[in-house]
Amino acid sequence: MNDISIGRKRVGEGHPCFIIAEAGSNHDRKLEQAYRLINIAKESGADAVKFQTYTAECLYSKKTPKPEYLKKKGLSSKDESLWDVIKRIEMPREWHAKLKDYCSKNDIIFMSTPFDLRAVDELEEVGMLAYKIASFEITHLPLLEKAGNTGKPIILSTGMADLSDIKIALKIIYNAGNHKVALLHCAVNYPPKYEDLNLRAMDTMRQAFKVPVGFSDHTLGIISAIAAVARGACIIEKHFTIDRKLKGPDHSFALEPDEFKEMVRAIRDTEKSLGSAAKKRSPSEEELYLIGRRSLVAGCNISKGTKITREMIEVKRPGYGIQVKEMDKLIGKIAKADIEEDDILKWDMF
Repeated sequence: MNDISIGRKRVGEGHPCFIIAEAGSNHDRKLEQAYRLINIAKESGADAVKFQTYTAECLYSKKTPKPEYLKKKGLSSKDESLWDVIKRIEMPREWHAKLKDYCSKNDIIFMSTPFDLRAVDELEEVGMLAYKIASFEITHLPLLEKAGNTGKPIILSTGMADLSDIKIALKIIYNAGNHKVALLHCAVNYPPKYEDLNLRAMDTMRQAFKVPVGFSDHTLGIISAIAAVARGACIIEKHFTIDRKLKGPDHSFALEPDEFKEMVRAIRDTEKSLGSAAKKRSPSEEELYLIGRRSLVAGCNISKGTKITREMIEVKRPGYGIQVKEMDKLIGKIAKADIEEDDILKWDMF
C-alpha cells in the first residue's frame, strides 16, 4: 500500500493518523475568526486546518432546492434560497495568502477544499501541499483532473459513492499522472446516524484500491473517529467551531475547542493502545509477571533427604519458582536440604 507525504507528514499505514481540523465556513466571513480557528486547531494538536474555497455562482444553480436540514435547524431564513446561503458564507478568495501565512507562522498545515477549477489555480499560487476533494465533487471529473495535474497529494472523500464511482474518480486522477491519493470514507448527513456510518467499508476500500484510507466524520461526538482509527483510519477529518451556538450551516454539528482537543488526545491514546500485533508481555508487565503468576511452593516443612510427593506441593504466587507445568518432573526428587513451608521451590533445592 502506497503512503503519501503532506509536507513533513507521512500518511499511511504505520504512520500517525493525519488529523484535519475542518473549519469549513465557520469563519463566518470574519478574518479574525478564521485566525482564531487556526489557533484552536494548532492548540488541539491537529496536523492541518482546512477551509473551503467556493462561490455560489460556481457551486449551485439558483433553482436548487434547499436541503431539509437547513430548514429544520433554522440555518437559513424562510425567504433565503440555498444559493443565497452559499453566497452569504463563501470565503473571500483574497484570504488564501493571509491564512496560508498565518498557518505557516503557527506551524500547522493550511488546506482549503477547491470546488471549482479557478480555485485550484488560486490555491496553487499560495503553495498548497495537498488537495482535499469533497464527497459531492467525486463526479466533478474536470476538477479531479485539474487537481491531479498539480502533482500534489489528493485526499478524496467518498460519501454517497459506491466502488464504481471511486474507480472512475481514481482513473481520472491516475491518468493525470498522479498516484498520490488517499480515500476518506464518509457518511453524508449533518449529522449522520451511527447506524449509517458503516466503518467496515474502510476495509473494503483499502482492499479494493490499495491506498491509505481514512474517515471524514460528521457525527456530533468523538467516538466514531476513535473507532475509525482503531479500525485503521490513516486520516481523520472533523468539523470544529468556536461555539456551536453561532449562526451558520456548519456550526451545529461541529466540535467545540475542548471537544476537538479531547478527540485528538483520544486518537493519540488509541494509536498507542494499538501497539504491536505480537502477543507477548510488555516491559511494564515484568514485575507483576514475576509476582502475580503462580509457581510451586512448599506446602509443608520438608526435611533433607525427603522424597517429594504431590501432597507436599502447593501452587501459589509468586511466579518465579519452578513452573506449574513442570510439577510432574519435581515429584520423586529428593530434597538436598531442609525446606520450610511456603518456601518458593527451585531446582537447586533438589
